[in-house]
Parts: sequence; structure tokens; C-alpha cells
Amino acid sequence: MKSLNKKILVTLFFSFSILINAQHKLVIKGSDTLGAKMIPKIAEAYENKNPGSKFEIAAEGSSTGIAAIIDGTAHIGMSSRELKGKEKATAGANGVRLVKTVVANDAVAVIVNESNPLSRLSIKDVERIFTSDITNWSAVGGKSGSISGYTRNTSSGTYAFFQKFAMAGRDYGSATQKMAGNEQIATEVANNPNGIGYVGLAYVGAKGIKMIAIDGVLPSAITANDGTYKLSRGLNCFTNGAPTGAAKKFLDFALTAPGQKIVASTGFVPVK
Repeated sequence: MKSLNKKILVTLFFSFSILINAQHKLVIKGSDTLGAKMIPKIAEAYENKNPGSKFEIAAEGSSTGIAAIIDGTAHIGMSSRELKGKEKATAGANGVRLVKTVVANDAVAVIVNESNPLSRLSIKDVERIFTSDITNWSAVGGKSGSISGYTRNTSSGTYAFFQKFAMAGRDYGSATQKMAGNEQIATEVANNPNGIGYVGLAYVGAKGIKMIAIDGVLPSAITANDGTYKLSRGLNCFTNGAPTGAAKKFLDFALTAPGQKIVASTGFVPVK
């Protein structure tokens, strides 16, 4: 029991120390989808309106953002997916109440090389490609060639979201290659005529790629908002309890007209 209490005290001291040192800095961790472009741009606009404010932003995957809220090492945790049951349980066991603020909407686009003659796939085709049930483009009406599938890494919220909604919860095929971020996937697909991957809406304008319609519907701001595109989602910021202090001020700003204008300018969909 003494050992356990000592461990708890060390953990609390560590978390408290980090937050004390960051008391004049808003620490935001988590999703690459939010943290690579959108949140830094909103933070820059916020700093311009609030001189002296400072940010520390680390975009290393949704799982890291949620974990940082649970262990007290961040004020805001970015996540491109919903909470997992295990995360809810861990938060509860640590006395943390995870509260979600949706700051933008998104659609996960399936992309192929611009030279690929295909323009559409069924959601079942997508599942079969990323689980490696299908390994050649000829099986879905394309030119013969071995399919190269690119995915996010396991800490990514997009990885988990895509697995659940595009792959019926099945495991990724062993031949798929894991990438650190959206931009890396877009680059690999652009350089590989047989490549296929998935990215958030903010990354579909990269050179050398094109979007594929899923069950006849292309991802867009309209289809993301009206629900006709099957791979639509909210982009979330989690806090421990309802946002307060600097976290609340920042999230409130993100939801203002200027904040949502930045959301749109980075390629995501403003919250209605």
C-alpha cells in the first residue's frame, strides 16, 4: 500500500509540475489531423488577439491527446475520433471526466494516384482492399497491378475511425504500410501509380492524387454535413471537465466566426 501511495504521489507531482510550468502556456496534444494545420493557425490568430498568450502544440495522434488529458499533461487533447471504452474507464479510474468540444467537421477521403482510371469504389471494395482480401486492381475493375495500401499508424484517430467505419472493424492487411500523417500518405500515393490511402479533407488538394467516390458519393463540405458521405466525422477537443480558463477562451474563439473561417480555409468543414 505504501508503494502504491508513493507511486500515486509521484504521478500527481509530475502532472502538477508540468501544469504549473505551463501555467502561462496552453498545452495542446493529440491528433495530427487537427494539429498539423488547423489548430496552429487558430492559435496564431488567437495570439494576435491576445498578446502574451503562448501555446505548446504536439500532433502525435489522437490516442496521445486523450492520454495527456487523463494524466494531466495537457490542457486540451485533440482527437479525430470518439472515445474508446478503455479510455473512458481509465479516465474514470483517475477521477477525470472527459468532455468533448467539436471544433470542426471532416470527411475521410479515399485517395488514389491521379493516373488511376478508377473513379469510384463501394464501401465493401474499400474494406476488401485495406484488409488485403483484394490485392490487385483488376479485381475492382482497374488496370492490373499490385495494390499498395497506405494507412495511418495505430495511435492515430483516423486509423481507428477508418477501421471501424470503412473496414467493418476488421484488421488491416499485413501488406498495408503505416504512415505518420496525412501528408505522408498523400505523398506516397502521389508517387505510386498503384497506391491507395485515406486523408482528411484538408489534404485532398495535394498534387498527384485524386479522390474516389464511395458508393457513388464524393467527400465534400456538403456531403460531410448532410451525412450522405459514409466516412464523415467530427474533429474533437477534449478537456478534463467543462473547459475553463485559457482552454475555454481558446475553444470559444475557435467556434467564433473568425475561428470557423480558419477551419474552412484549412480545408475542413465549419461546425453548424
